[in-house]
Amino acid sequence: MDRSIIRLGAQHRDAAVKTLAAAFQDDPAIAFMMPDPLDRPARLTRLYRWMFAEHLKNGIVLGTPGAEVVTLWRPPGAVHLHEPIWHPGALRFVPIFGRHIPRAIRLDDAIRAHLPGDEQWHYLRVAGVRPDCQGKGLGGLAIRAGLTQAAANGVPAVLETATPNNVGLYQNLGYQVASEWHVPGGGPQFWTMTNLAPAA
Repeated sequence: MDRSIIRLGAQHRDAAVKTLAAAFQDDPAIAFMMPDPLDRPARLTRLYRWMFAEHLKNGIVLGTPGAEVVTLWRPPGAVHLHEPIWHPGALRFVPIFGRHIPRAIRLDDAIRAHLPGDEQWHYLRVAGVRPDCQGKGLGGLAIRAGLTQAAANGVPAVLETATPNNVGLYQNLGYQVASEWHVPGGGPQFWTMTNLAPAA
């Protein structure tokens, strides 16, 4: 396996989507928005196919050449760039969330409410490692590569996670908890975390 971290492109889409869909199968936020585990894999594939394409257009996708790890980033100026889940023409989200679109909207609104208000951040939207490759340090490699870009831009970094075990992992990479909060209506707990001085 090639452990180098590169900028992924359209040619990596299928492998990247497969990695993200597998990595987030049991994620608390995903389970809240897609509570049926039987149809979750298909919905996740649709979600990450959309997110991957969206980040090729408006963000940065970093990972290994084989997409064993995939990270989706928003650079400064695009932190709050956002296509609302519910608006005229957003029928693409119906096959993703089905009748649970209201849950997805609540979660999406809550995430945006806990992001820093300005655009001068490097925002890690998603980080996923293929399950058979977890525990090998790939996530740390990809996130450090993103932090290096943040340092080159002279901006801090921000992320959020709904997985308690990830909090310590991100702290080991220099992130600190900025806030803890719950998604309204019985949603999961989140931690918003910032890295105010990413290493160059």
